[in-house]
Amino acid sequence: MHHKNILLISATTRLHDRMRELTRVIDVSVALATETTFSQVPLSGRVFDLIIIDEKGLSSEFASAVESYAVQNNAIPRLFVCDLEAITGLVLPPQGRNDFILSTASLQEFSLRCSILLWPTTENTSRDLVVVDNIKINLATYQVYIDDAPVDLTYMEYLLLAFLANHPSRAYSREVLLQRVWGFEYCGGTRTVDVHVRRVRSKIGPQAAAHIETVRGVGYLFRVK
Repeated sequence: MHHKNILLISATTRLHDRMRELTRVIDVSVALATETTFSQVPLSGRVFDLIIIDEKGLSSEFASAVESYAVQNNAIPRLFVCDLEAITGLVLPPQGRNDFILSTASLQEFSLRCSILLWPTTENTSRDLVVVDNIKINLATYQVYIDDAPVDLTYMEYLLLAFLANHPSRAYSREVLLQRVWGFEYCGGTRTVDVHVRRVRSKIGPQAAAHIETVRGVGYLFRVK
């Protein structure tokens, strides 16, 4: 593994110590940018291999500017850092290799997530991929593809689809899905499962959606046809 350059974009200093620690465990250099200084990044001529984006305090307009910069520079991989309470609204960009991590994650997890994006293997291992019909779910990168085109799913939509596809031909009640996917008694009630299933079906298209079957009086199952 050869040396890589990381650009950290953050409105706060909360990740600065973590980035210093990161440089001690993997072979990287880290440059810092804020909304005020980001305009200097393209002018610097420096090539970055990964952008870490701390979403706390960043405006949506600035986030769009960072996304444009990443896409225009060979789709630089991005690692999004978010707080637990904001994770349900997180949407990973469909272009490029992207991942997310909680702001409270350990140094070990930070280094692992960064290493996967910085030094990807030539092929994903079979246990990281779920392929059914025209659906490909990459469990390592949290991405879904239909006919090799990326699908823009929210984090919870992805988790729901990944869980069902990983447990095919078995019916799960809405209550069990709330516990297994959301991880707790969701305050919105079981209707949120129906809402998320409907959204997933609409986004993945009719051919793939046909695999998600409604089991009357029970819930849902993923049918491998």
